[in-house]
Amino acid sequence: MATPTTTAATTTISFLPSPKEAPSPFFPRTSSSTIPFPRGVHGVVVRAVASSSPKPKGEPRGIAKPLRVTQELQSIVGVPEIPRPHALKRIWDYIKDNNLQDPDDKKIIICDEKLKKLFGGKDRVGFLEIAGLISPHLLR
Repeated sequence: MATPTTTAATTTISFLPSPKEAPSPFFPRTSSSTIPFPRGVHGVVVRAVASSSPKPKGEPRGIAKPLRVTQELQSIVGVPEIPRPHALKRIWDYIKDNNLQDPDDKKIIICDEKLKKLFGGKDRVGFLEIAGLISPHLLR
């Protein structure tokens, strides 16, 4: 039988089925609040601890922090400041929208004029190179 107890910071629910209540660990004959246990287990205690207070949201840090971008990158992403993961996502959206992946090998990007400016004049770029090639265009 479940017996909940509550204090200011914790809630405790104790389940103590007896062998008479649950003859089989898979098919108990008790109410829906009883959890079936393997044979030999006659009790368990579950505790939920409430957090003391919600944490205040501060400014983004790490890779979520928006960085200034160069004109070349701004022509593709469309904004003067953007976090690094969002910049990579928008570059991929630009590549897919303009159908710039090599049809034979989708890991290769065929650069148009905007991407050539962004990637240092390269005609073809591997998708793993993109993150490294945009680093000089993200200003701290």
